[in-house]
Amino acid sequence: MNNNDLAEALAASNGITKADARKYVDDMFAAIAAAATKGDEIALSGFGKFKVKRTEARDGRNPATGETIKIAASNKLTFAPAKAVKDRLNG
Repeated sequence: MNNNDLAEALAASNGITKADARKYVDDMFAAIAAAATKGDEIALSGFGKFKVKRTEARDGRNPATGETIKIAASNKLTFAPAKAVKDRLNG
């Protein structure tokens, strides 16, 4: 499923236009990204939580040459599904 598929499902289940639904989908993802950029946790009741996790700088290896390289510190967005979602996935 992609953004267009999600917008079509939203439009069909709520009786709105696909254009309006696409705007809502885009706005929702923009709000999630903005909150994550600030380091906030995004908790969607019954769905799950998005959290920002920091990975520190570390040494790594180039698999082709074996050379040691520096891997920069970075932030990652992780997702932990809610129990209801896990239960639906696992029947």
